[in-house]
Parts: sequence; C-alpha cells; structure tokens
Amino acid sequence: MSDYADPALLSLEDGAFLVRLARRAVEEYLKSGRVIEPPSVGGVLQARGMTFTTIRKMSEGRYYLRGCIGYLSPIEPLVNNVITTALAAALEDPRFEPLRDDELDSVIFEVSVLSVSREVRSVGRERAREVVIGRDGLVVEYRVYRGVLLPEVPVEYCWDEETFLSETCIKAGMPPDCWLSDRVKIKKFTARVFKETSPRGDVVELDLSREYREKCRIG
Repeated sequence: MSDYADPALLSLEDGAFLVRLARRAVEEYLKSGRVIEPPSVGGVLQARGMTFTTIRKMSEGRYYLRGCIGYLSPIEPLVNNVITTALAAALEDPRFEPLRDDELDSVIFEVSVLSVSREVRSVGRERAREVVIGRDGLVVEYRVYRGVLLPEVPVEYCWDEETFLSETCIKAGMPPDCWLSDRVKIKKFTARVFKETSPRGDVVELDLSREYREKCRIG
C-alpha cells in the first residue's frame, strides 16, 4: 500500500499535531456546529491512515472513558481521519451521551494511529503465544460479529494474553473462549498512542510496554 500512513514513521511532533487537531475539531463543532477543514500537510500525515480517538474525563482524581471510536481500514488521509474519529468519539459513541461544550475543560484527548492488521495463524491456545501485551491490539471476527480492543486496554487492566483474547471475544458479543475456535478469525495490529497530559496540556507518547511492566509488575 504505497500511500499507507505507517505509524512507525510518525514523530512525536506529528502525534502532538494529531491530538491537537482532534481537540480543535471537537471544540469548533461544539461551539459553532462547523466541521473544520483538514489542514494542508504532507508526508505521512497526508497518507491514508487509521485512527481511534479516545476522550477521557476527569472525575474524583481519575480519568474515565468518555468516548472512543475509530477505523480499521485506511480509507482517507490521516488528518481527515482524525477529524472524523474525534467527532464520532465526542458525539456518536452509543455508550455515552454526546459531549457538551462545558466538558471541554475537563477532558483529555488521545489519538491511536493503527497499523494494518494481520491474521494470527496459530490455532487453539497457541494463539495466545502470538499476542504481546503492550504492543498488540486485537480484532476478533466471526460472521456478523466483530470486536476490537486497542493495545492500551490490557495494560490498563493488567490482563494477560488469554484474558485479552477472551475480553475481545466478549466485546464482539461472543463467549469468552471463542478465540479457541479455528472458525473465529483473530487479527492483531500495533498502534502509536499520543495523549494530552491534561486538558489542552502537553502531548506525550505512551510507552505501553514499560507501563505494563511497571504497573502490573511484569518481569
């Protein structure tokens, strides 16, 4: 795919640009009802890419999920896709009420830029050996069922590989052991994850592998 936005090519500056773009898209829409025009950029930011935008809200000293929506296919330029997923996360996540303008000072934005997914070829419990916590996100597919979990999720909850697979099955609306069936397709992908440290604050890149080791006492 010649114009695929490989997340490995992104710099921290690129990531910060995307996070601030996500916030600007939502703030402008909530204030004026206008969808902003994608900025004029080049290089990897203009290539076709896949993002998830996650919005988290501060409550009682912790950030809780407020919305998260994304794409698994590179259908539009990366900067366009960030605007699309940011607005969807703010307004269309069916788990939450649409974000309000008066919440903007208490939420942080997080943008995950995804790689193309590839199928896990192992069968049975050997599938868990192909999954690396802190590196991989998962997709579970069977007929009309599909579940996706980003690489951040198992780190947040200190899951091991089998639990991660089981929780992705549950996300797909299937039994937790669905990943053991060779009729169920398992795919994995990587992601670069950039987030605000505070509302409108600095943007950092998450080191999920290190966070997993330190938070979950792994290794």
